[in-house]
Amino acid sequence: MTAPATAAPDHPRFAVGVLAFCGVVVAVMQTIVVPLLPHIPALTGATPAAASWLVTVTLLTGAVFTPVLGRVGDMYGKRRVLVASLGVLVVGSVLCAVSSHIGVLITGRALQGAAIAVVPLGISILRDELPPERVLSAVALMSSTLGIGAAVGLPVAAVVIQNFDWHTMFWVSGAIGVLDIVLVLRCVPESPLRSRGRFDAIGALGLSAALVCLLLAVTQGGAWGWTSARTLGLLAVAVVVALLWGAYELRMPTPMVDLRVSARPAVLLTNVAALLIGFAFYANSLVTAQMVQEPKATGYGLGASLVVSGLCLLPGGLAMVALSPVSARISARRGPKTSLALAAGIIAVGYVVRFFTSHSLWLIVAGATVVAAGTAIAYSALPALVMRGVPIGETGAANGLNTLMRSIGQAFCSATVAAVLANMTFLAGGRTAPTLQAYQLVFLIAAGAALLALAVTLCLPGGRADTGTVKGNRRSRGRTRAMPIQEGA
Repeated sequence: MTAPATAAPDHPRFAVGVLAFCGVVVAVMQTIVVPLLPHIPALTGATPAAASWLVTVTLLTGAVFTPVLGRVGDMYGKRRVLVASLGVLVVGSVLCAVSSHIGVLITGRALQGAAIAVVPLGISILRDELPPERVLSAVALMSSTLGIGAAVGLPVAAVVIQNFDWHTMFWVSGAIGVLDIVLVLRCVPESPLRSRGRFDAIGALGLSAALVCLLLAVTQGGAWGWTSARTLGLLAVAVVVALLWGAYELRMPTPMVDLRVSARPAVLLTNVAALLIGFAFYANSLVTAQMVQEPKATGYGLGASLVVSGLCLLPGGLAMVALSPVSARISARRGPKTSLALAAGIIAVGYVVRFFTSHSLWLIVAGATVVAAGTAIAYSALPALVMRGVPIGETGAANGLNTLMRSIGQAFCSATVAAVLANMTFLAGGRTAPTLQAYQLVFLIAAGAALLALAVTLCLPGGRADTGTVKGNRRSRGRTRAMPIQEGA
């Protein structure tokens, strides 16, 4: 027997705003410790290698839990899982706030990273609950929060670190996490749509094992050596586990990831484009702050403070907020394929600007903002493309997989940037620093990734956004594979 749908809030805009705020908060967690990393060894007594795990572990847990929790949300309730994810963020924040032990900090950061699943879960809720004419703009904003949070996190963390005890930023993030939970419970309805079947625990474990092995090899390969037995062994294990996992998933009636759906050109190429866009975007975040902080003795560095270097990314974050509705309008009129192609081209142009303007702070900010603008349009278009190609009952898992592909792209970008900057150095002012050519090479590689994303996008099936983009809202539930279930059933 089908239960009546849960009533939507009287003001759906509140739900959109609350979910977007949650997305920004969890995205901020990905970069909030970056300005603190050089100081962690002195503050905690840890080695620099151990300190680097404060960033690496969030990447690992985010990659593992995003597709898994997306699938759990599809099956057992998206809002329920979203609230649980925010609860995990709060616990992780409190752990980091009360301790200076590196092991406790890494554990807390692992919990914070797992909360990134909030973004695909929020996208799924919006698809289910909003009327068709509002889905594209709301989803565009929700998806863009990944980039907005990354851009906002650096300057906010820099200000806190420079003016307060460093534990303060974790207390603040925990308090905001509690506020997020309260707002979600008051303003966001639980979708009655659920996918059928049992949770594929073996599939989740297999996917997690393959991802952990792959990302460990990618993120630690520079420190361990790319040809070391540990790195090559992890890559080999990742390949073997992925093949066995794929064979298992193809035999399951309700798999963790529906590989047949994921292999459709519309879905597969969208995920490849997401990986490339994630790579291209992340280079902007990684090198901008570091470049402007380089001493003037390098000949190109500006000797900027930690706060100034973080503020260089803030205009890009504001541009992302402003451009997400623009991307939605382009997708509505011309299709999300057009939006994504335009975005990839803008990102490439931004890196060309960066290549030729490495000596002026304002031109560096301008180039970084152009890249962020392209990223905003891309991140807004990607979920629209995903939703057009998957059944309603798999929205959470499919968007989780797409978010995962962006994270994998960021991991490869981090490894590439680290390798380039470490191998193209010179002595400047008594210290070793990357050469200007090293930064310029990073810009060229990132521009190449954006152009490759453009080529992949042009191979996508064409067409304007159609009803497939917004299926699953209240007006079309009867035509989906999902099963309306009363909350708590």
